This record gives sequence, structure tokens and C-alpha cells, in this order.
Amino acid sequence: MSGHPKLGLLAALGLAISACSEPVAKPPPVLPSVLSAAVVALDVEEHIDAPGELLAPNHTTVAAEVSGRITEIRVREGSAVDSGEVVLEIDPQRRRLELEAARARAAQADASLEKTRRQASRVGELFRSRVTSQVNLDQAETDLRLAEASAAAERAELGVAERALADASVQAPFAGLVARRLVNVGEFVQLGTPLFEVVSLDPIEVSFHLSEIDSGRVALGQQVDVRVAPHPDEVFRAVVHFVSPTIDSSTRTLLVKAEVPNPDGLLRPGLFASADLGVAVRRAVPMVPEEAILQRSDGSVLFRLRDRERVERLVIQTGAEQNGMVEVLDGVVPGELVVQRGHTGLIDGAQVKLRSDDETSRDPALEGFAQRNRP
Repeated sequence: MSGHPKLGLLAALGLAISACSEPVAKPPPVLPSVLSAAVVALDVEEHIDAPGELLAPNHTTVAAEVSGRITEIRVREGSAVDSGEVVLEIDPQRRRLELEAARARAAQADASLEKTRRQASRVGELFRSRVTSQVNLDQAETDLRLAEASAAAERAELGVAERALADASVQAPFAGLVARRLVNVGEFVQLGTPLFEVVSLDPIEVSFHLSEIDSGRVALGQQVDVRVAPHPDEVFRAVVHFVSPTIDSSTRTLLVKAEVPNPDGLLRPGLFASADLGVAVRRAVPMVPEEAILQRSDGSVLFRLRDRERVERLVIQTGAEQNGMVEVLDGVVPGELVVQRGHTGLIDGAQVKLRSDDETSRDPALEGFAQRNRP
């Protein structure tokens, strides 16, 4: 006798339910495949070339030291002047008259002093002869001190008048060129009024900044080649005469100044210049392949391998570049392994799988990992 159809159906359902309750093995996690590269120590040759500006070390505005009317201007703008040359007169005739009056007052004070001195001497003799009183002697000595003070004051006024006459003839403070004239004949000027500008062009000065990493490669007395755009085929030799004792905290640069002979006046203040300090060699510089470095919002990022299976995310400072390699200023040492390729979606502490060959095709597993872990 055949079995009941319902019993067969129930048996089949029981077998299906029993099969569904068996545990299903999970596939192993898919690790991103990365290509590693070692941090290497290379010698770096760098050509130190810094942009700068030409400056006039002697550039001043001469101001009036006396008040009065300008009676004569002896130079034109752009003309050459020697040190001490008179370039402008501020009513010297008036100063001469004031000087004569001061001399007369000084002579009068000296004569009065001499008279008072003789009177004090006679009163002293009379006092010693017991002919006059102590009161008269004290008065005579007081009159003598007043006369001496008055004479000293008049001599000081005489010196002021002599100085005013000298200052009425305005002189160039150093040899150079008249860069600008600020007043005209007949104009009345007060004490401190700017009169003209004088600039010296020989020697001239080049001012430039070096990066912090190059700050130890410059010293006083060092020679520097200077180039300017108006004379592209000429090289001007300068000598460093100033190195700032501090690094600028805002720009992380070092200010340097060098002096350039300029007998022909080819160099002018305000020109942009290029200061060439030559080639410098740095030994055993830690470097990594350029493609190992990612640019992120917090800076340049490098992934270092730990125990060849996990990565550590480092924010680094980069330096020189040479033949596809980039200097890492801190954080790594030669011999360590970093991720060169396959690091686009990595995060700090992620587990990875190393590959030894250069796979150029896209890895689907790595692509999925990158999408899941993209910051």
C-alpha cells in the first residue's frame, strides 16, 4: 500500500526547514591591497635662489632746522651732490643780522661783567680794611654772580645764532642724487618742514628672505650673485653684510641683506632681484615616492606600515623634490615602509594586504573598501 500524500508533503517540508536551520559560513573579510615602498636616504642637491628687492642703504629726507623764507635752491632733481654741498638757502641774511645782534649783546654782557668784577674787588679790599660792612660785600658778590650768569647766557645765545646761520645753508648729508625736491623759492618753511630727498646708489643693497630649512646656509661675508630683469645678461656680485638673528615667526623665513657695488648706477632701488647662493648638498635626506603622499584638508598625509599589516596615518611636512622623490621633514626614518599605491580610501589603523607587483588594473575589493571608509 502506498503512503498517504499528505504525509509525504509534511516530510519534505520538515527536511527543507532542517536544511535552512544549518549555520551559513561567512566569507572572510576583503582587505585592501596596497603597494609599499621603503623610505630611502638620498643626497639632495639644491640650488638656493631667493627673490628679493633692491634698496638704497642711504636714503633720507632732509628737513629745515630753522624757519624762514627759501631764498635760493642750488640743485635740481636728479642732480648729483657731494657730502656737505650746500643745496638750499633759508634766508641767510636774516641769520647774519641775528648773529651780529647776538655778538653785540655778548660783548655788552662781557663788558658789564668786567665792570662788576672790578667793583666787587674794590668792595672786598674795603671790607678787609674794615671800611665797609659785610652787607655791602655780600651785595657785591651777588652782583658779580649775576653778571657772570648774564654773560654766560649771552655767549650761549651767540652760539645758537652761529648755529642758525650754519643751518640756513642746508647741506647734503652724504654724496648721492637728489631724488625729489619738496619746496620752491620764496616759500616760507617752519622748523622740521621736509625740503628734499637724497639717495645714494653706490653701493646699493639687496634684501631677500631664505626659508627656514636654508637658514643655516648663509653667513656674513658670503658672496651672492644678483640678477635683475632690466639687465638679464649681467650678474652683479654682492657680499652678505647682515643676517637677521631671528626667524620671522609669521613667515618662517630669515631676512638677509647683501651689499652690491653700483659704480655705473645700473641698479636702482625698488627693482625686484634674484639672489643666487649657489648649490648646497644635504646628505642622507629621508625621501619617499611622490605618489605616496596625499593632499588632504589637514595637510600632506602619508600612511606608514606597522608590522606589515596595519597602516598609521601621518600628517607630515615636505621639503625638497628630486626625480620623483619628496623629502619628509619629520615622522619617518630611512628603512620604514609606507604605502605607495592603494591608499586613497585608507583610514588610520586599517588592516591591509601587501602586494609585491605593480597592479595597474582597478581592484574591485579595494574600490569597495575605499567607498565604505572614505573620510
